[in-house]
Amino acid sequence: MGNIYLFLADGFEEVEALGTVDVLRRAGLPVKTVSIIDQLEVTSSHGVSVKADMLFDEEALRDAEMLVLPGGMPGSLNLSEHEGLRRIILAFSAAGKPLAAICAAPMVYGKLGLLKDKKATCYPGFEKFLEGAQYTGALVEHDGNFITGKGPGATFEFALAIVAKFCGKDKVAELKQGMILA
Repeated sequence: MGNIYLFLADGFEEVEALGTVDVLRRAGLPVKTVSIIDQLEVTSSHGVSVKADMLFDEEALRDAEMLVLPGGMPGSLNLSEHEGLRRIILAFSAAGKPLAAICAAPMVYGKLGLLKDKKATCYPGFEKFLEGAQYTGALVEHDGNFITGKGPGATFEFALAIVAKFCGKDKVAELKQGMILA
């Protein structure tokens, strides 16, 4: 299996980013954090500095199995404006590969027109950026190759939806029990 890459930009939401990485690693999934700025240290929307696993490199990301975008502002906007990331997202979508985003970050896919006719959720107020999507307001939506989450409080369900995709429901049940989520 290729890597799952979670992208970090200054202003990311730390609960969504680090909580998702934590759950995926507990499941044994190969997940790496990727800084889209020119340094490994990225600062969250609440001033928490995090060292990413790697810098953005379009060529190195070709082996990706899934792309994950945490929310937060202005992190989601910074992700949306990164040309290289947009190219990879478009290629992933065209190939039908899995894409996930939570909170404000589904707007990145929405602004690219990738959520048209798909059920999606996001942080309240950002649904206007989900061009052509059927906004549901649910904690998590999984439609086709997209998994979207509503916000920080949906982090565990969002991450577990990714785990379910790759590892199945038994692994999700095991994680829920171990993390006292069930």
